Amino acid sequence: MNRKEFVKTAGLATAATAVLSSGKLFAHPVADDKVRIGIIGVGQRGLSHLSLLLRRDDTEVIAICDLDEKVLNTARGMVSKAGKKMPEVYTGDPYAWKKMLDSKKLDGIVIATPWEWHKPMIIGALQAGIKYVGTEVILGITLEDHWEVVRAAERYDAHVMMMENVCYRRDVMAVLNMVRQGLFGELIHLQGGYQHDLRGVKFNDGNGPYTKGAEFGEKGYSEAHWRTEHSVRRNGDLYPTHGIGPIAQYININRGNRFLSLCSFSSKARGLHNYIVKVGGENHPNAKVNFKLGDVVTTSINCANGETILLQHDTDLPRPYSLGFRVQGTEGLWMDVNKGIYIEGKSAKNDIWDDEKTWLDKYDHPLWARWSKESAGAGHGGMDFFVEHAFIESIKRKAATPLDVYDAAAWSAITPLSERSIELGNETVDFPDFTGGQWMYRKPVFALNDEY
Repeated sequence: MNRKEFVKTAGLATAATAVLSSGKLFAHPVADDKVRIGIIGVGQRGLSHLSLLLRRDDTEVIAICDLDEKVLNTARGMVSKAGKKMPEVYTGDPYAWKKMLDSKKLDGIVIATPWEWHKPMIIGALQAGIKYVGTEVILGITLEDHWEVVRAAERYDAHVMMMENVCYRRDVMAVLNMVRQGLFGELIHLQGGYQHDLRGVKFNDGNGPYTKGAEFGEKGYSEAHWRTEHSVRRNGDLYPTHGIGPIAQYININRGNRFLSLCSFSSKARGLHNYIVKVGGENHPNAKVNFKLGDVVTTSINCANGETILLQHDTDLPRPYSLGFRVQGTEGLWMDVNKGIYIEGKSAKNDIWDDEKTWLDKYDHPLWARWSKESAGAGHGGMDFFVEHAFIESIKRKAATPLDVYDAAAWSAITPLSERSIELGNETVDFPDFTGGQWMYRKPVFALNDEY
């Protein structure tokens, strides 16, 4: 699609939404059969996926799996309220998910479990013959985990899509539209990250996901039950995909470009210990825990086409939420922290920031122009709708997912590579090419029109 066609599509998208009912918007191109989906893990993220799937008339959730009866009851209540057929529930042991994969004929599976389970569950689904696997971030723990998932997807000729919702954030996609139309010129430098105070997620009182407390591990609930342990034993960028996913689309990673090398630095660790003392007191047992994860981890990446990327992982100190995006080219830049855009020769005043809204409204992406009504009420400001929509529409069309296994591996591999770099004294390490050289020939496919 050329630039003129892209702009034309944006203008037509809103009109298309006005004349089509939601049922027709979600209609199958050929068959009338509903897409049969299973969900492994119906905790906080899994319930969000369930909610979105229950809103669709073209999809049926036929199986769910979890070990926690509390969240299973919540899921059952959501299904009943939606007036949908109750899915079969698999529970009782940590490997109940295998029984679900073997016993149900699924078109696709959504995995929303602790990180260490992602690789075995993805590969297990592929081995069970499921051709579409949607997984929450991240892909695996070790670098070899990532290679194993890529090889399995290739072996079974299947699609593994990381459900990275930030790729579909409205401002992020408007900037993608601007990038593709050349507003920023040739891209030079990009920044992003995960800058989000997670102390209230990593710790709670054991009774609820956001209840104030200093417990984690066996005494913690939800993510505090498993996620915090990674901060005890690991030091690296543990959650890179919110930042790197959109950046990868801007500079066509795996599709004409690739990551070449990486170098990471870590600050000292103080935030989690201080939080425990503040909330639970200096005599709390967890005040004796030594956390390996530095409070701020900074990673620099070099790319084949000459761009540089700066990522920051900052989750253990008090701070307002920000992903810290910066997209800078030869003609101007966008920075989300100050909500500013500057385009040389086109901004209102020389060397003065424009309010980003002026530009983002003008270059609203066709996907948002068309589907904003359907995305209303979806999680994270509506962007959760789009990632779910892309996954289901890919299944319906028997097409490749717009975010594929090579994307998932490249983005997620930043974690073990950053760990290695820090462990080696901030040494620069080579970035593997999961595409086996095909990055030179593959073309961009993400969000080229207003469909999905």
